Amino acid sequence: MLKPSANTEGRPAAASSSIAVPSAATVPARVPGRRVTKRVRWWIVWTLFLSTVINYINRQTLSVLAPAITREFHMSHTALGRVFFAFQVSYALTWLVGGILLDWVGARLGLALAVAWWSLVSVLTGLAHSVQSFEVFRFLLGMGEGCNWPGASKVVSEWFPAQERGLAVAIFDSGSSVGGALASLVIPWIALAWGWRWAFALSGILGFGWLFIWLRTYYPVTQHPRLSLEEKEWVEAGRAAPGMPVRSERWSWRGLLADRNTWGIVIGKALTDPIWWFYVFWLPQYLSDARGFNLRQIAAFAWIPFIAADIGNFTGGFVSGRLIRRGMPVIRARKWVCVLSSLPILAGIPAARVHSPLMALGLISLAVWAYASWSTMGLTFPSDLFPPEKVASVTGLSGFAAGLVSALFMLAVGRIVDSFSYFPAFAGAGILPLLATVAVLTLIRGEGRA
Repeated sequence: MLKPSANTEGRPAAASSSIAVPSAATVPARVPGRRVTKRVRWWIVWTLFLSTVINYINRQTLSVLAPAITREFHMSHTALGRVFFAFQVSYALTWLVGGILLDWVGARLGLALAVAWWSLVSVLTGLAHSVQSFEVFRFLLGMGEGCNWPGASKVVSEWFPAQERGLAVAIFDSGSSVGGALASLVIPWIALAWGWRWAFALSGILGFGWLFIWLRTYYPVTQHPRLSLEEKEWVEAGRAAPGMPVRSERWSWRGLLADRNTWGIVIGKALTDPIWWFYVFWLPQYLSDARGFNLRQIAAFAWIPFIAADIGNFTGGFVSGRLIRRGMPVIRARKWVCVLSSLPILAGIPAARVHSPLMALGLISLAVWAYASWSTMGLTFPSDLFPPEKVASVTGLSGFAAGLVSALFMLAVGRIVDSFSYFPAFAGAGILPLLATVAVLTLIRGEGRA
């Protein structure tokens, strides 16, 4: 299968007989005096990175403050699991419905509405006064936050070719790790200084500032006012390259569900996401329960696994991109990263047994580093295997399944901890990725988009 050749900058060459270059009718002439921004696509993906950072600061506020809030409201681990469950259920539903919505209204309006919604809910969470009110506010938060990843994946599929797609996904997805780390570092000090209610309010305000940046930065490729002629030609050429699925006039959910690639993506994500949510939601409470950490100690140490995850995002994107540039087919490169990443995740199992808290954090950090590398591939598969108009829907379907499985896992963790200990939860989080990798290897076929 022919693919675009690359020039010295690693870009597909536009002047090639094998690539459908946009005609003069589809590319507007350069307007004298028009402001042009270089590498618009990278500015856009870094704006998505910021939305992901804010997304995680908002959702992590409750997790970081869980030791203090559970004491104030006399919550059991089972009750805390129900609060996490409420978020996961609405988050799962929004991945599915939000993906369809974003394919319908577009990423610009869809993501703007989603960020405005979850920011407002985060501010209002500071008014919670019972376990039930926390459940309601977390359910409402998940309704907005579930749109972030389908929308970001849709944008990447529209603006990036295969050799850059893994890195682009790694950039925006790494915002989850940075946001989690910032929440672990900053939220405890805000709570200690002004009270936990102010922590929710201040974290929620961040999203409203992001809206201004997003609406000035992002437009579709065909409408962007500051896109250079050269970059527009290159983006359009990459999307028109041979081997890329072409836009179909009609597609149906029946056809999507009959595609084994869809199920490989769905099952893979459903069996890996619970690992992340376990560490994201339960790590501060685990450090308080099992390791005796107070809020100051959580602020000092709980950010470390998130930085490891951030490195893992870029590890997966870099390695897969390097393999593709060396000639390996796209999907084969992604699968190799999944296989190699699934093994270090097992390091989380002995983390629950070691005596040293620092050793436990080191093993957890290794596990989440490997998870993040795997996850970057899972988020890239939809844009590798499906045309742009299907990407948000496929991504949303996989997020829906992953959210439901993760919600059940959150409930199970609460009951397991109340009845036994944290060790069975750590064991489950270590084993699930092996099953996810088997699903990806056996179900996903094809060599991907060019």
